[in-house]
Amino acid sequence: MSQPSITDRLGDPETAREEGRRKMDWAMQHMPILQSLSGEFASEEPLDGEVVGMAMHVEAKTANLVELLAEGGAEVAITGCNPLSTHDDVSAALDAHPRITSYAERGVDDEQYYADIEAVIGHEPTITVDDGMDMVAAIHESFPELIDTIVGGCEETTTGVHRLRAMDADGELKYPVFAVNDTPMKTLFDNVHGTGESALATIAMTTNLSWASKTVVVAGYGYCGKGVAKKAAGQNANVVVTEVEPRRALEAHMEGYDVMPMADAAEVGDVFITTTGNRDVITREHFEVMQDGVLLANAGHFDVEVNLDHLSDMAVDQYEARDGVDAYELKDGRRLNVLAEGRLVNLAAPIALGHPVEVMDQSFGVQAVCVRELVEHGEEYGAGVHDVPDDLDREVAEIKLAAEGVEYDSLTDEQAEYMDSWDHGT
Repeated sequence: MSQPSITDRLGDPETAREEGRRKMDWAMQHMPILQSLSGEFASEEPLDGEVVGMAMHVEAKTANLVELLAEGGAEVAITGCNPLSTHDDVSAALDAHPRITSYAERGVDDEQYYADIEAVIGHEPTITVDDGMDMVAAIHESFPELIDTIVGGCEETTTGVHRLRAMDADGELKYPVFAVNDTPMKTLFDNVHGTGESALATIAMTTNLSWASKTVVVAGYGYCGKGVAKKAAGQNANVVVTEVEPRRALEAHMEGYDVMPMADAAEVGDVFITTTGNRDVITREHFEVMQDGVLLANAGHFDVEVNLDHLSDMAVDQYEARDGVDAYELKDGRRLNVLAEGRLVNLAAPIALGHPVEVMDQSFGVQAVCVRELVEHGEEYGAGVHDVPDDLDREVAEIKLAAEGVEYDSLTDEQAEYMDSWDHGT
């Protein structure tokens, strides 16, 4: 039996629905890409007859993507991809739509979290839209009978794409999935500007502390790490980068950041922000040498980067120092402060709002056109991970530039011919 939707769980959802709708309307004012696509989707209904199953961060910006897909003719079922990132009022507003069922609820335990994913799968989706790959994994592990009727899927995050590529390499991914995370309109903006701005803003608002003069340790120098480092440096912090990949370490060094192993960075950092997508980035050996009062925040998808089991074992006391901040007091009196329970800080902290609206407009625009592509041309894609077709990525960029009133050059026929030819000399 499927789980009850968010409307069934809330005692009196009307006020929540109104507040959620207010948030969604505000966001939509600043989402010109989704506004542009909404006219096409509503008039042509390219998703008519499809069932879209989604596991994403259910907040106002995501909700506008969900409604776009529903207005495009799809039945949509959605749940959260992180127990602390759902906004219940937005979830209730979505559930009021006749083509949308939302199971997302903030603060669920692990058992309920996976039960909600299975409830979405119970709608028998023909397309999946994931943020972390939990739905794809659940379908393959527990509902393989649905795979033959699934046209394809989209994956939003770095972590999810890494998992999918590993699954694909093992020959276990049985339907096509677009790596939305890896396309330029996502990577260059969402990962860099979105993660950088939202992580730092959330940490500052949660703690009421300044960045100026602090030593900020950024673990990982992929696109997300680059954004965090750049934005922290722009707010007059001293930035240290830790890396395991030599070329990224060199890049960070040549950008002017201090680069060192985490064992050394642990001794000097005031704020630690993990962006690696890997586990055990900060562990017992690092906690042992950290300064009193440090802040520990994770900007990666899953809550495995800061090893809280190690920290709990070391602590003689644990208490809520501030809303969204858990202090772990050690035997020698030092207090190490963990934000948002070690979960994705820019979405899981009590006051978190996620990436800026304009940034997510771009990422969700890519998601929307990829879903449309799967419906229209899904038979052209075999099982496995696929890059987003470049013409779709460009389509979203062109919509954004037009909305911003930005004009740009185009190649002449002669230039295009020159660039496409191999036999031109000097």
